[in-house]
Amino acid sequence: MSWIIEQSISGLQELMSSGQRTAAQITDAYLDRIAAVDPALRSVVEVNPDARSLASLLDDERSAGTERGPLHGIPILLKENIDTGDSMLTSAGSLAMVTSMPLEDSTTAARLRAAGAVILGKTAMSEWAFFRSTSGTSGWSGRNGQVRNPYDPARSPGGSSSGSGVAASANLAAATIGTETDGSIMSPATANGVVGLKPTVGLTSRAGVVPISQSQDSIGPLARSVADAAAVLTVLAGCDERDPATTAALIHDYVAYVDADGLRGARIGVATGLFGFSRHADRVVSHAVELMRGAGATMIDVPGLTVERELIDAGREIKLHEFKAGLNRYLLTRTEGSPRTLADVISFNEKHADTELQHFGQELLEMAEASGPLTAQVYLDAVAKVDRLARVEGLDRFLTDHNLDAIAAPTGAPATPIDLINGDARMGGTATLAATAGYPLISVPAASVAGMPVGVTFMGRAWSEPTLIKLASGFESQRGQRPQPSL
Repeated sequence: MSWIIEQSISGLQELMSSGQRTAAQITDAYLDRIAAVDPALRSVVEVNPDARSLASLLDDERSAGTERGPLHGIPILLKENIDTGDSMLTSAGSLAMVTSMPLEDSTTAARLRAAGAVILGKTAMSEWAFFRSTSGTSGWSGRNGQVRNPYDPARSPGGSSSGSGVAASANLAAATIGTETDGSIMSPATANGVVGLKPTVGLTSRAGVVPISQSQDSIGPLARSVADAAAVLTVLAGCDERDPATTAALIHDYVAYVDADGLRGARIGVATGLFGFSRHADRVVSHAVELMRGAGATMIDVPGLTVERELIDAGREIKLHEFKAGLNRYLLTRTEGSPRTLADVISFNEKHADTELQHFGQELLEMAEASGPLTAQVYLDAVAKVDRLARVEGLDRFLTDHNLDAIAAPTGAPATPIDLINGDARMGGTATLAATAGYPLISVPAASVAGMPVGVTFMGRAWSEPTLIKLASGFESQRGQRPQPSL
């Protein structure tokens, strides 16, 4: 089983093409590793009982001369808020959701299957993607309990794509899929020492994914390298009639932008106004800035780029309104047996408070239920405010005024201790500007602090994934080997 450790997607393809391994053997290796390692991590909430038979069918295709592409025979884990039209549940971590099923694959699952990927199972998450309580613990859900960080099980795995970050780091799949509204890919990426790529809103379809915000939700990969994340994004990206936000989606072979010399000639802003929440993260990213400068990038301080309280409040107003509307629509797409409305979810939690509410409440669910329709003036005002603060006066302005290819900042602090009494110690992160703007982010592991990984984030304009991948891969080549968990 040790041969599977730190294998890249291209490396796995070479093993299959050369006849050294089959997709079934690779799938078995990951399933064996999940069985051996994950009971202590709780990152995989469910394995796909059909995974090995699916891998064998893909082996038969390869033997007959058909290869679907770079993901043919590659095992991938999906966050448990992403629908699969098979025997696996899609629960968003909630016990309220385990008694009904999706009617069909999400677009994400369908595209992975069409590309020849083996859907290995579902990863655990912060319940309702951490949009349940004003105080909670990342990686905890009523269905699964607490996900553990592979570098230190007493420390947070980040969230809400907690299991996806842990599973990618612990080599439980070739790559994993997460979702982000505001930091839910970036947080577990930095906490678990992996690459996290949150695409521009509308590049990847949200159809068949338990929603929070139509303005901010995005589906993206977590992987051990930029190249692997780019390979997965290539399959996920594209227009989808089931998600109107994707009408402008740009399709690329994103792997083509991976460049070990990708920093040479780049102009990168250093958002020092987003530093300061962790001296450890500041030190790590300051060193990363020097690495980038040494690799040929021009690094320019942009201290004026900050996140105002006004933007945070407007973003939350948007999410409260959109969560209610989106969840009520989504719940109608499932078989009967579980809640059909947000009000039903709230009622279920009240009736099962000993399990669902044992650690923290559901204030955000209640606030969302009390919110008005998407025609309410308070919602429309918040949308206009976010457009002005996050885009026009925020990222767009600074990228243009300084002629920047991207902006760099710490992703987050080293993971803090898990606290099921008081909830997360929220030291800070830098996803909010791009999250509220709907713009892309990529986090790359930069270094470790006392054995805990810290990432650097690259953020850019809408649809700038090719540029961000080029820069991130250039930094990755300068950083050297990923700091691996000892498990």
